[in-house]
Amino acid sequence: MGKAILISYESLVNSQQSTVNSQQSTVNYAQFPIPIIMKSVFRIFLSLVLSLVLALGWVLLSATPAFALPKTSINYTNINLSDRDFSNSDLAGGTFVAAEMRGTNFQGADLTNAILTKGVLLNANLSGANLSGALVDRVTFDGANLTNANFSEAIMTRTRFYDAAISGADFTDAIIDAYQVTLLCEKADGVNPVRGVSTRESLGCP
Repeated sequence: MGKAILISYESLVNSQQSTVNSQQSTVNYAQFPIPIIMKSVFRIFLSLVLSLVLALGWVLLSATPAFALPKTSINYTNINLSDRDFSNSDLAGGTFVAAEMRGTNFQGADLTNAILTKGVLLNANLSGANLSGALVDRVTFDGANLTNANFSEAIMTRTRFYDAAISGADFTDAIIDAYQVTLLCEKADGVNPVRGVSTRESLGCP
């Protein structure tokens, strides 16, 4: 009888202890849902990283190097500008690709780093204009007034100057076809009043 009661008592104690452990285990899990917390933290971290990446991408796309774009938004590509007056205008970095500029007045204009590729400037007036660093390839300057113009460091490949007035023009470090240089040297004279360089010297004439 006594042994049976002892077993029953121990069983009861063990059963109660199991119940307490089970409750503690349930409470602990409820109080510290580690997998759920870690999942939330990961989502927040991922959102922050994505936001930073998007912000960085926006900055990189918005930032434009100074040399990639001209300082102005002048664009006269394929436009007929014949007989227009741009004298003493700030046209630096402007685009005049394949523009028709017959008789156009660019006297004293700032055309630094401008793009005049395939432009037609027959009888145009560019006296005293600054075209340093400009892209002047395949341009027609026939009969144009280039007196005292600055073409230093300009790219002038396949450009022609038949009957153009070039007295005082500065071609220092400009890239010009050898044949055109020979023709220019036949009439080159004068000194550029701004840079103090003789036209013949700038062309490398003998």
